Amino acid sequence: MPERPAPRSQGSAALSGLLGRCPRCGEGKLFSGYIALPPACSRCGLDYGFADSGDGPAVFVMLIAGFLALGFVLWFEFAYEPPFWIHLVVSLPVTLGICLALLRLFKGLLIALQYKHDAAEGRLDV
Repeated sequence: MPERPAPRSQGSAALSGLLGRCPRCGEGKLFSGYIALPPACSRCGLDYGFADSGDGPAVFVMLIAGFLALGFVLWFEFAYEPPFWIHLVVSLPVTLGICLALLRLFKGLLIALQYKHDAAEGRLDV
């Protein structure tokens, strides 16, 4: 088993998550697909079994992308007053692009912060 590197700062762990890199070494890839995780880091061997971001990234994306997309749609409406079908042709791809761009960023960030703070499922001591 590889030796655990020195603890990284929260800022560097968050940055590695945003860049899609391993939260422990900062060099291996965090994703094997668009948002799929491999079983372990290819560089340091960190087991990604702990990584369960759940619905967290989707919630942040919905809140932020909704704000950005609505701002764009309102600007587009008041600036150009296009017909409804133009709104659909322009606004839907913009909204989809914003959502897809943010989803991977937030998933990487939440996994990196989960690793940094050693977060796990809550358990009751009975």
